[in-house]
Amino acid sequence: MRPSLGPAGGILLALAFLALAGLVAFSIGAYPVSLPELARWFWSLATGQPSDLPDSTLLVITQIRGPRIVTAMLVGASLAAAGAAYQGLFRNPLVSPDILGVSSGAALGAVLGIFLSLPFLAIQGMAFLGGLGAVGIVYGIAATLRGRDPILILVLAGIVIGTLLGSGISMIKVLADPYNQLPAITFWLLGSLSAVNRDDLLTVLPLTLLGLVPLALLHWRLNVMSFGEEEARALGVNTTRVRLAVIAAATLMTAAVVAISGVVGWIGLVVPHLARLLVGPSFGRLLPTATLFGAAFLLLVDTLARTLGPTEIPLGVLTAIIGAPIFIWLLATSRRHWQ
Repeated sequence: MRPSLGPAGGILLALAFLALAGLVAFSIGAYPVSLPELARWFWSLATGQPSDLPDSTLLVITQIRGPRIVTAMLVGASLAAAGAAYQGLFRNPLVSPDILGVSSGAALGAVLGIFLSLPFLAIQGMAFLGGLGAVGIVYGIAATLRGRDPILILVLAGIVIGTLLGSGISMIKVLADPYNQLPAITFWLLGSLSAVNRDDLLTVLPLTLLGLVPLALLHWRLNVMSFGEEEARALGVNTTRVRLAVIAAATLMTAAVVAISGVVGWIGLVVPHLARLLVGPSFGRLLPTATLFGAAFLLLVDTLARTLGPTEIPLGVLTAIIGAPIFIWLLATSRRHWQ
């Protein structure tokens, strides 16, 4: 796949897309905010002067719409970065952040928390621990089955554990109260940012940065590992440690954001392909481009989710409707060998 833009061009395009998505998200809603009002608010932030906007407008920007917009950017960026890391690590363009069962584990933890009528914060905690625990089980299975292709074993173990966790979710849905618990479970599984607040953002931000920094530092090792296990070892890369570090970082990011957003699919699968089409497969260029495009993509999707109809549309529904045609187009326009 030959990139159509250079590294700088791809990142600038992603930044422009993100800026446009941010302006649209701030402006559109039940309480519209005009572009001049946004400009005055940004100017007050830049200069440190008190804003002359009405209190109602400031409340919408800073307390209601602002935290949700930043959270949407954070969730989209994390899922896209994790997807790019997984695809590069496993050398498979069909890999997404939930390939090792992290989404299924987080979903089972959240569903169990809802079934037990736990507080919202406890539900988020169980989702986070469930995602990490699922990947820990998958990696433990792969570590015990030595002498085989480690990547193949990881993927197969992830599929098996994900299916098993999915059956657990189905069992809880059968046992749940059909009038109170089941609707809450279904809505969470479809993904939404309607309940996020500033505390959620402050909780998740350090975890996502903790996962993103190692991926950025390991970019050249991931480039080497794209040649294969034997070639990477011959060039001095400790493939076992790199694989463990990348999986841990990508899983931490995915589990953290899924815990507050629910299961949001397609971003980690589609966005890295789009970024790769623009800047090429080099992970040093791919990671920032995919991160920016992922943030912009989910920000636009979330804006559509809260403005298209009288009731909010789940994020998972819209990402599937938008992501599937884009992915088909990418398959049609890309060469057979994606790297």
